[in-house]
Amino acid sequence: MSQKNRRTNSVLLTGTGLYIALFLAMTALAVTGYRMLLPSAADNPLVPPAESVSGTEPLEIEIAPPELPTEEEDVPTHSVIQFVEPDTDLTAAIPEEPPAESAPTVSPIAPRLIVAPLTGETVAAFNMEQLVYNETLGDWRTHDGIDIAAEAGTHVLAACSGTVLSVADDDLMGTTVVIAHDGGYETTYANLQSVPTVAPEQYVSAGQVIGAVGATSLVESHGESHLHFAVTKDGKAVDPTEFLKS
Repeated sequence: MSQKNRRTNSVLLTGTGLYIALFLAMTALAVTGYRMLLPSAADNPLVPPAESVSGTEPLEIEIAPPELPTEEEDVPTHSVIQFVEPDTDLTAAIPEEPPAESAPTVSPIAPRLIVAPLTGETVAAFNMEQLVYNETLGDWRTHDGIDIAAEAGTHVLAACSGTVLSVADDDLMGTTVVIAHDGGYETTYANLQSVPTVAPEQYVSAGQVIGAVGATSLVESHGESHLHFAVTKDGKAVDPTEFLKS
């Protein structure tokens, strides 16, 4: 029995068994070297120690914030918009508007005489302070206008521009035309022919023909042919002679 065992051991050491033993020894040596090359848990910063993992405290992992460029670092030129001032002043080419002139203040003024109603001698003056004897009626009374001598049919002109207020046949003064003017003035033309050339509300210009001298006045029928011309301002009689001079 012992002889058989010795023969078997000899075969294992000298034959196939020798190769198997060498293979196993080399395998063990390789495993040992590989384990020695692996890093330990203490060397790996991402793996916490064993006691921290087994405890109840949460893991604290610090993540470093990304580094931002400082103000001194150059910023890429493609992200910067640069405005270049022109060499010339563009506003200088735009003309300045002149200052607006203030509108002048317009005040109403008395109408100015452009022409006299007609040319002739004054045969009866204006008199509102003293009584004047009326030959036709044979009494004394005031005279609110002037009588200008003129032949029948002589054209009578508007003393100044205005609007015709009325055209009427007065019982005493005959055919009468009244014209309103600026400034509160009114002019009256009496003893006209029965058919004047203007109508109420008609606008007339200074010097425009409004009728002709007639013989229609009853209170002034005595004496030569004439035009009775009177002027009022704000309803008060004024001297037509002064009005004609204004």
